[in-house]
Amino acid sequence: MNREKEIYKVTLVGSAANLLLLAIKFVAGVLGRSSAMIADAVHSLSDFFTDIIVLLFVKVSAKPQDSSHDYGHGKFETIATLFIGLALMGAAIGIIVSGSLKFARWLGGETLEVPGKLALIAALVSIAVKEVLYRYTVAKGRKLNSQAVVANAWHHRSDALSSIGAAIGIGGAILLGERWAVLDPLASIVVGAMLIKVAWDLLKGSLGELTDQSLSAGEESEIENIITSFPEVSHPHNLRTRRIGNRIAIESHIRMDGDLSLNAAHELASAIENKLKERFGPETLVTLHMEPRK
Repeated sequence: MNREKEIYKVTLVGSAANLLLLAIKFVAGVLGRSSAMIADAVHSLSDFFTDIIVLLFVKVSAKPQDSSHDYGHGKFETIATLFIGLALMGAAIGIIVSGSLKFARWLGGETLEVPGKLALIAALVSIAVKEVLYRYTVAKGRKLNSQAVVANAWHHRSDALSSIGAAIGIGGAILLGERWAVLDPLASIVVGAMLIKVAWDLLKGSLGELTDQSLSAGEESEIENIITSFPEVSHPHNLRTRRIGNRIAIESHIRMDGDLSLNAAHELASAIENKLKERFGPETLVTLHMEPRK
């Protein structure tokens, strides 16, 4: 099964689970009178929409290079990751605002309803399902080297974390009684704060790639070490790196004996290129500019 089909498969599994959990959480939140569970349901709704985004963008990102995209279409997958981060950020802000309004009403003397056991059961079911989905999706995403799938996996993990927060708030309100019903909206605020952190991490990574951010200092050092592992080559400089979806582009100037024949220089450059591809993936784009050693 090719990469695109694998991504479709793992995303469809997640979207089916998200749709089922979405229905369960909304029903449990309404019947169980729980703002934390309704907030969790909104999170599942954002999960479902991000699954659709991944399905739409991965098809485009899998297209090979053409006359209008010499480096391929990999950054469409990065755009999908950006949209996932934005959707998660929007859901998180909405959850925090809703919980804060309920908390403000409680501070004003309003008596909040104690959530029902149905909401607690739904939260526990969500924790189990979402943690399984996270482990399945992140393993597939890393195997397929897909940032969008890994981002979607973290969306599953964040949903499991939000369900843990909801379960604590709902369970505390049920056990401690009406006086502590405020734990339910407080739990929803904590859930929202956790989601903002996850969303920011996704946005930071995707924005970095879209603005041609370099690889980490450690990865660039590794590239230089691979180049200098060839004794005929010295002084790699003007190193430039960036990510293009699931691929990496590497450009560097290198110095070698100026008396080498063109064939020998070409073979040496090809050997360096192959070694870099062994480390960073077969689709890595490598450009080497050869200079005579002084």
